[in-house]
Amino acid sequence: MKQRVTIIGATSGIGRALTVEMHERGYVVGATGRRLERLEELRNQLKTNIHIQYMDVAELDDAINQLDQLKKDMGGLDIIVLNAGVSNYQKESVGRQADLHVIDVNVRGFANLASYSFNLFEEQGYGHIVGISSVASLFGWGLNIPYNASKSFVNTYLQGYRQKANHSDADISVSTILPGFVESEMTDGKKDLFWVQETEKAAKQIADAIERKKNEAFITKRWQLVGWLVKMTPNWIWNRM
Repeated sequence: MKQRVTIIGATSGIGRALTVEMHERGYVVGATGRRLERLEELRNQLKTNIHIQYMDVAELDDAINQLDQLKKDMGGLDIIVLNAGVSNYQKESVGRQADLHVIDVNVRGFANLASYSFNLFEEQGYGHIVGISSVASLFGWGLNIPYNASKSFVNTYLQGYRQKANHSDADISVSTILPGFVESEMTDGKKDLFWVQETEKAAKQIADAIERKKNEAFITKRWQLVGWLVKMTPNWIWNRM
């Protein structure tokens, strides 16, 4: 039986590219997002073994119901990739309401689906939770405070569930994916970015990490060096940047 993977946030960037990559590797794929026209485009492109479902992860109860419906349509669920996320790296969108919107999507929306999926996988005896974090999760940054903080939450949250999985009778894997700069709507028009990777290459490395059930993977691999440098940098240096 083909493995069934659902990608939450599949209408653009890494999510869309990963949907195509997993489909090409022979998976039955479920794709969710808020932009139905883009989901329809994906279904028309891939044609078979693709199921789509509208989902706004900030609508917590609706998101669970929609995941259940998608699981039913697919005949089950083996892997869930939690990719939906937003950023407010724009001067016109800085402020309390903008910060809370990022938290609603990247923290509450993420935790809602991750915790539900873990319980689901415990009941069925197996499963794989994959969370898309970011290298930005490793430090606080004044120009994108809620995004970096929300991705730091993702890291710690998944680490906790990974430990919980190790003490579970079920065969559950938990993977944290930390991309650097990848071509997407989040990076469009931004200057002074470095090591910006093609979306398709990033998707291939993420798919490899999923298949190897890695605990943690930097995408692309060179960003592991940046992660090490960030962890070694004293706080007083960060505070003066």
